[in-house]
Amino acid sequence: MPSRRTAETHVALLRGINVGGRHTLRMARLVSLFEDAGCARVRTYIQSGNVVFEAPTPRARLVPAAVMTAIATELERIVGANPFVAPGTDLRLLHVGFLADRPNAALGAALDPDRSPPDEFTLREGELYLRCPNGMARTKLTNAYFDATLQTVTTIRNWRTTLKLLELSRA
Repeated sequence: MPSRRTAETHVALLRGINVGGRHTLRMARLVSLFEDAGCARVRTYIQSGNVVFEAPTPRARLVPAAVMTAIATELERIVGANPFVAPGTDLRLLHVGFLADRPNAALGAALDPDRSPPDEFTLREGELYLRCPNGMARTKLTNAYFDATLQTVTTIRNWRTTLKLLELSRA
């Protein structure tokens, strides 16, 4: 008689993750979200939200809600940590850079705060918060600069898009 497995292999296809540089989610973080939801042997494929995991079928049915809740919680943290948001702030000047990997302190210290006056930035955890009064088209705080200095991949989104993503993740 064949043995019965308690966990089965499942595939999750997350829509819009890391496609065209938008909606960035580090694959290591995605694996953690699935593991936190009770999945085992979690693997991702090509940085685009393709996930293979093992879980008993009843557990697997609960994974989408658990992962969405975790992503919403992460976005809540990111939105709440922006040091440039204050009453009366022009949100068009604000952006957030999502980093593929959290840089060590030495790499973070290598960022030049005077690279592009009057633009400002703050590095917090795995995100860069930017305030660019002259707009992103004129700043020297570019993906290429941050990628080279922090030795990671940066995806920058304007603040309104970030707020909309948070709103959609709550729905």
